[in-house]
Amino acid sequence: MTFPPLADQSHTSTFTGSWADSTHSVVWMTRSGKPRSLISTRRPAGRQFAGLLVTALLTLAVAGNLIDVYGSPAAWATAAIPATVIGCLVAFAGTVAALRLWWQALFMALAQLVVGPVLLLNETTIAHVIPTLRTLTQGWTSTLGSFKYVLSIDPPTGTANGSLLAVWTICLWFALLTGIFAVAQDGRLTMIAIIPVMANTAICALLGTADGYHRSIVGTAVAIVLVIWVSARWKLLELGRWVSSAIIVVLSAALAIGACLTVAQDRTILRDHYDPPLSPYDYTSPLSGMRSYIKDHKDDTLLTVTDLPAGSTVRLAVMDRFDGNVWNLSDSTMAADSSNYHRVGTAIANNTKGRKFTATFTVNEGLSDYWLPMAGTASGVRFEHAGDADAFYYNTGTHSAIYSSGTAAGLTYTETGIMPVVPTDDQIGKAKASSASQPQAQDVPDSVEKFATAVAGGQSKGGEAALALANKLKESGWFSHGLTGDYPSSPGHGNYRLDQLLAGTAMVGDSEQYASAMALMARSLGLPSRVVLGFLPKNEEGDISRERTKAHGKSTTTEFTGNDVTAWVEIKLDGYGWVPFYPTPKETKVPDENQNLTPPNPQTLVRQPPVPLDDPLRDDNQAKGKTSIGGSTADETSTSLFWQRFGRIAKKVAIYGSPLWALLTVCALLLGIKAIALARARRHGDARRRVAAGWQSVAALARQSGLDVDGTRRDQAQAIGRQLHVDSDVLLALGKEADYAAFSGDAVQEEHVRRYWRNIDAVRGSILGSLPFARRWRTRLSLADVFHIHIRRRGRGWNP
Repeated sequence: MTFPPLADQSHTSTFTGSWADSTHSVVWMTRSGKPRSLISTRRPAGRQFAGLLVTALLTLAVAGNLIDVYGSPAAWATAAIPATVIGCLVAFAGTVAALRLWWQALFMALAQLVVGPVLLLNETTIAHVIPTLRTLTQGWTSTLGSFKYVLSIDPPTGTANGSLLAVWTICLWFALLTGIFAVAQDGRLTMIAIIPVMANTAICALLGTADGYHRSIVGTAVAIVLVIWVSARWKLLELGRWVSSAIIVVLSAALAIGACLTVAQDRTILRDHYDPPLSPYDYTSPLSGMRSYIKDHKDDTLLTVTDLPAGSTVRLAVMDRFDGNVWNLSDSTMAADSSNYHRVGTAIANNTKGRKFTATFTVNEGLSDYWLPMAGTASGVRFEHAGDADAFYYNTGTHSAIYSSGTAAGLTYTETGIMPVVPTDDQIGKAKASSASQPQAQDVPDSVEKFATAVAGGQSKGGEAALALANKLKESGWFSHGLTGDYPSSPGHGNYRLDQLLAGTAMVGDSEQYASAMALMARSLGLPSRVVLGFLPKNEEGDISRERTKAHGKSTTTEFTGNDVTAWVEIKLDGYGWVPFYPTPKETKVPDENQNLTPPNPQTLVRQPPVPLDDPLRDDNQAKGKTSIGGSTADETSTSLFWQRFGRIAKKVAIYGSPLWALLTVCALLLGIKAIALARARRHGDARRRVAAGWQSVAALARQSGLDVDGTRRDQAQAIGRQLHVDSDVLLALGKEADYAAFSGDAVQEEHVRRYWRNIDAVRGSILGSLPFARRWRTRLSLADVFHIHIRRRGRGWNP
């Protein structure tokens, strides 16, 4: 029995057997040894345990994106590690037929609804072990609510309100889904395990932070583990090639990390697109209500603070947009941060240097507003009644807070924070102006710029110019609230009132006018400025006094009255951040009719041309939010802002959430599965089995193209040639060689196995090339008969 080979017809052999008697036969020889897998697969249990270990490592590595969200690796670990272990164990239980499906579902329900709440809502249990009805009900509601909480709270969220149930749920279910395929006997199913790993990665990235937790290193490590794991399960790792494989992996990892470090990365975070029901720039200008506190509650105690460092200020609101009528907050399209109020958890990120403190605030009768008194920079805020925290919004850029329910008598909360160090006048005078993106001031009277240029136009340092402005206003101005019995002083701080102050007949006013004037003068010189409204512990002259803080044993108390409500200015200086300035004259400097109250004429001052600052203010004209005072700027602007925000979100959804990406991902996964299956058939098993697998790959490709291919290899070759119009002789020759390898019993040479597969690749290419475009791609993506390319010992084809 002889048949012609496809290549090298001149080769002969002297081996015994039927092939040796033929001058046209191909000489075959077995390999001297079989490939040795890097991971032993002799014992299924060992392979399954290894798969579960990889599953746990991958799940925890990917869920590590949420460490920054909770702010504490220890808090994250208390939920992530137990959930991952339980998920893996439930997946392993599926290897026992009696425990599959229904028992696994029961185990997961208990883990999700009982075990998780007991661990993470432990304060609701009996003896920290036995769940109560509150444990179960709160666990169910928190399972769903924890994801919304994580999205709506600025990191770090802490562990309040059952927020850890989010990472518990993610780790539990993704460990199960990945583990089910990791413990499967058929190693080819490992490819499917990649899907939950990738889904877990996407979800944790979307719920995480922009920085992530060592995301470049973790991402690279996950990719390497996946490659090694899948290759081992497909038996593509050989001990003899581990050096070259290791070099390839190391180079690929270095390339991946290097690319991540050099390419600008912009991670999409769902939290950035989640809009809580709060529009702080729609509120009435906080500064406009200042005089009402002084008029109606001048001597009433509005706020009592316990254990506040002596001489500390308490802020209510921070404003950086002037529309010609009032100071207010920037709109949300700005890069400026005055309107960036967000829900926060029990912990607030704080890198400020200074003195730590813990103070308790109690709101008294008369302080009814949306602006919550805060001191220093907060690290955490805890309310006496847990439900009050739902209305709390904090701005980490301005260190101010909004209480959307409105403050009322009896509201009590404790703030933990840091009181920043205020630089001295000498330090301020040497400091340069820093840069900041702020909205351009609108309708500013000419007197503001003239006065500012005359007073501080020649100063080379931003801090020096700010000090000159504050000192000149304090020195030249007069103080009056304009109340009954006071010297006449109109309220307000718009352009008309400021022109009265700086260019009128009397430079008289209170902190509302002086703070507004200085902030606008600083802007005209290129200094970033903003107006702050809050409480100052003042003495009779209006200066900050440490004596206002009274000691009671180990505790101290500071009581703030309506007269303590004051406005001041903050200027951003290089190296010091936002520095406070108090331009209001002493409150004892009250005018009378015999004094000259006319403001200094800028023309008579030593006027110098302004010196360009090193870090000028960057004005941004897009701040066009609306205010409820001084007329509306409107509905048109509000509508425009809505469509701008809608357009940005829709664009990101179209790019990152398009079904096209899902389709391309699925197609790439299918092509990858087929490529790995073909590579495994080419390399796995002894030579005779690999030859048989080569022919089976041709038959599988024909079936994937829609052909009905059955019978012997000869029948299959004729059917393929007839239906696809390809050369039947080549197919018949390949079929004969596969038959000879399977049934002759002779040894097969490795060289001819490689030659046979080269011919197989050529035939497969011819088959694909003969198909129309649409049918060709349908064939490429079809998984029909893919997992039968590798011939089993008792499968169809041969039986050694």
